[in-house]
Amino acid sequence: MKLMNDVIQTSYHTTYSDYTSEPEPEIVLIGTAHVSHKSVEEVKEVISREHPDVIAIELCPGRYAALKGKTNDVSAKDILSSGNITLFLVHSLLAYTQNKIGSEMDVKPGSEMIAAIDAAEELGIEIALVDRDIQVTLQRFIGRMGFVEKMKMLGALAGMLFGFGGKEIDMERITEEDIVTQLIAELKEFSPTTASVLIEERDAFIAKNLLDLKEKGKVVAIVGAGHRHGITEYLEHPEKLPDINKLLEIPKKRFSAGKIIGVALILMVLATFTVIITTVSLDILLVAFGWWFIINGTLSGLGALVARGHPYSVLTAFGVAWLTSLNPMMAAGWFAGAVEAKMRKPSPHDIHDIANAESLHEMMNNNLFRVILVAALTNLGSIIGTFIGAYVVLQVSGIDIETIRAGVMSVFG
Repeated sequence: MKLMNDVIQTSYHTTYSDYTSEPEPEIVLIGTAHVSHKSVEEVKEVISREHPDVIAIELCPGRYAALKGKTNDVSAKDILSSGNITLFLVHSLLAYTQNKIGSEMDVKPGSEMIAAIDAAEELGIEIALVDRDIQVTLQRFIGRMGFVEKMKMLGALAGMLFGFGGKEIDMERITEEDIVTQLIAELKEFSPTTASVLIEERDAFIAKNLLDLKEKGKVVAIVGAGHRHGITEYLEHPEKLPDINKLLEIPKKRFSAGKIIGVALILMVLATFTVIITTVSLDILLVAFGWWFIINGTLSGLGALVARGHPYSVLTAFGVAWLTSLNPMMAAGWFAGAVEAKMRKPSPHDIHDIANAESLHEMMNNNLFRVILVAALTNLGSIIGTFIGAYVVLQVSGIDIETIRAGVMSVFG
């Protein structure tokens, strides 16, 4: 354990051990909804009644700092260069959705956590942050998904956000589950294994940290109601706990089937242009290239336009897409996003404002969010443009696909 600013942060680098201690001191679990007045009152009541030695909260240091209004500055350049555009978008949409529901229910998201923190500080009780880092959780979640699953996930989030294309969030269930758990549960339809594994991983991680805290005395733990059953199972049967260190590993970027198809498509297009140059007229080459340029540029520019990008960002997306679509190491969204960041420079407060946005208007007027959205939708348009463009180029050139295949194979000997 480490003591930092009067908060105990349970070590993330724990090792498995067999727990054989007596039931006492006990661990009292409070399952809450993160946007419920009832949960706030229940937290206050239980803490007052139990007089715990430690109050454990389902927060990681990053979420704790955000709840206290202390967020680290994040630049658009850092997000674009790190390649974590999808991660940032998912995190932002989850935060916005939770704030939207909290606004409708007239309660600030995380109020029960704030109540627990305030009670602990007032009574001089130690606070333990027992959840896994949210960045690790999201990276593991997204890292295990394929391209199609990621697109379906973003579509599902957008549907829940704007009320189209699927089930709207059930307000009654919010009183029984925390919002993140419910959102992940909705996403099981698109990635059942990934979603369920990450729920169970957090259950195990929190349970392990709670068991480690028992040496401090009685523990009152505030967790999302959707986690209560899983955590209880691990507390009652600690021998079932997995190796916690493995739950902290970030999946390495894999060369997925989608990337293989993308590279093969690019090679096919390059081979097509090569065959056109060597066997067909220059006129056909110019026509084929013109279609490639227009299709890629139009769809990429349309993505930037839908994201309400600056005109220069839209023009940049249009102008570079033909080239970035031929290079798997480049992305049109990086360039469009960089121009957007220059034309509408994000402020240091934007990352905090995203977390507290209560309306779509606030989100779309946030420069940092718009930079990332421009990059994401430009990339999406470029991907679609690559497939359509490749098909049109083949049709315009009139070259047989077997000729192209032979050309690609000859490149690799």
